[in-house]
Amino acid sequence: MSDSGREPVTYASAGVDTEAGDRAVELMKDAVRATHGPQVLGGVGGFAGLYDLAAVSRYRRPLLATSTDGVGTKVAIAQAMDVHHTIGFDLVGMVVDDIVVVGAEPLFMTDYIATGSVVPERVAAIVRGIAEACAETGTALVGGETAEHPGLLAPDEYDVAGAATGIVEAEDVLGPERVRAGDVVLAMASSGLHSNGYSLVRRVLQVAGWSLDREVPELGRRLGEELLEPTRLYTRPCLSLARDAGRHLHALSHVTGGGLAANLARVLPPGLLAEVDRSSWTVPPVFEMVRHLGDVPWTDLEATLNLGVGMVAVVSPEGVDGAVAQLAEAGVPSWVLGRVRSDEGETGDGVVRGTKGVRGGAVQMLGRYTTA
Repeated sequence: MSDSGREPVTYASAGVDTEAGDRAVELMKDAVRATHGPQVLGGVGGFAGLYDLAAVSRYRRPLLATSTDGVGTKVAIAQAMDVHHTIGFDLVGMVVDDIVVVGAEPLFMTDYIATGSVVPERVAAIVRGIAEACAETGTALVGGETAEHPGLLAPDEYDVAGAATGIVEAEDVLGPERVRAGDVVLAMASSGLHSNGYSLVRRVLQVAGWSLDREVPELGRRLGEELLEPTRLYTRPCLSLARDAGRHLHALSHVTGGGLAANLARVLPPGLLAEVDRSSWTVPPVFEMVRHLGDVPWTDLEATLNLGVGMVAVVSPEGVDGAVAQLAEAGVPSWVLGRVRSDEGETGDGVVRGTKGVRGGAVQMLGRYTTA
């Protein structure tokens, strides 16, 4: 008791447990170390991660690429299911595969976890997933932060974010400058919802009254398990395409927030339009489930979810067969989605241009979707 007669206020009584944070670091550090090669200096727990750039000397004009992102409200599903390690794959997918789009090889990543109360095992599970995904993509996890925010977040609530840096030779950068009329648009299959549109999905399930433990025959598993399916990591297959397809690979587009058309338009130059055939693939059951349960218009679904296409490659006609074969060997189903032609100023439903502040090309969605 203090001289005032009141109980003294301490950091612990304010809701912050620094010892729990230390225990979380102990539980996660082996997983983090497993992502470290000889380029990472200083180990775990420093103020900053150190990465040796001596290998950059082999580049004639090295460019650094960087990206940052989170996983959105998918964390609410993880919290409700009390399954936390898969979220790390979503985070790495959202961050690392954004820099791969320009042809950059990821070097290192950092993460940030904000939570209402540090539960060491839960934090360690999240970071373990991030580390496993980093190892799969060849990315060193060089640092991170876990912040306890009592009063701002409920004890079991958390959010995650990350940032990654990669490197690419200036003359090898992929993007709009390489795209030509006559190029072919290839789709790479998603593993499910990935990490976008969960606010729509969660609202649909709330309206329908469906619980996460509901068995859904069309999905072959419980609803919550489907919703937590990790984001497919395209890093190594896309970098292999960039290396082996060489001049045939012109651009990549990561299908995240905004859907297929909006993201593809970002990597097309002004004056060109990509025609996309909606009937060229079968929309996976989880998307049709969301549409049916919520009476969601196809236009809204198309502008929100990936509908089964997680990454897109724009290649020369001569490179199509080789790219499809190479992706199949890497375990990534792919198919011809459409072609690039001159933009003749088309307007109306199904035409998207000028997305996310980019003065790029246009995409025209044609035909009708096929559902299982």
